[in-house]
Amino acid sequence: MPDRSPGPGEIRVNVLACGVCRTDLHVVDGELPNPHVPIIPGHEIIGRVDALGAGVTGLHLGERVGIPWLGHTCHVCPYCLGHEENLCDHPLFTGYTRDGGFATAVIADADFAFPLGEIGSDVSLAPLLCAGLIGWRSLKIAGDGKKLGLYGFGAAAHILAQVAAWQDRSVYAFTQPGDHATQTFARSLGARWAGGSDEMPPEPLDAAIIFAPVGGLVPLALKAVRKGGRVVCAGIHMSDIPSFPYALLWEERQLLSVANLTREDGREFLRLAPGIGIVTSTTTYPLEKANEALADLRAGRFEGAAVLVP
Repeated sequence: MPDRSPGPGEIRVNVLACGVCRTDLHVVDGELPNPHVPIIPGHEIIGRVDALGAGVTGLHLGERVGIPWLGHTCHVCPYCLGHEENLCDHPLFTGYTRDGGFATAVIADADFAFPLGEIGSDVSLAPLLCAGLIGWRSLKIAGDGKKLGLYGFGAAAHILAQVAAWQDRSVYAFTQPGDHATQTFARSLGARWAGGSDEMPPEPLDAAIIFAPVGGLVPLALKAVRKGGRVVCAGIHMSDIPSFPYALLWEERQLLSVANLTREDGREFLRLAPGIGIVTSTTTYPLEKANEALADLRAGRFEGAAVLVP
């Protein structure tokens, strides 16, 4: 495809790295409604600005920026006006309803690009743009409890485990039953306990975050949290939640979901990340092997996150 010129308020970014997220699988598999087709996936983008559209201020040519999932909002709906832009009625999403970063260049809304500075490699930063940001928003919604369960220990959880340790929380990692390699990986990142998703933790949890898109984990997580505890569903797509006895929800347990992110989430997390000392575990693929990266993600053939490099 020929490179396009950015329109008013837009920038063109030369892609240096783009993370491969489970949401990309949901897009490719047609599990999300009303996609813009054809679409270029990818929403964990690190790149450098190489063209500025009319009216763009605050960014300069050559600056390194990150492009996240939320790519544009309307600014006028009740949610935008109420500081809940993650719930905007007329949003655009990078790699889903506007072209994303599985490419050598991408057009982005300048107001939704995060300046990154020069600390950290492009590959190591890419997973922070979704796995990190959604994990951060999920952690805030989970509350201040010290005992935190993470269901599905992939890209987001391996970042969030490090954030939780920095906050002096205890992490309990839940993997597919029998996945001892991932359990060992979780313990290497400071998890106090790691086991199968079919197991109960050694003590009741204050909160649990579900990253795996498996509805059957909801009753298990509700069973694992204490009275008044919270279960947060962090994915954009999940298989149907099976029926479960009301007793699992009773005693003021809460079941919540996370939708997208706000720019303030991004600014807050990216400001803190260097001080936390997050180390992302990444497996790199050349851009032409994007399908291989998606297949390996689907099969769980790597730890941490996959990153495409043009």
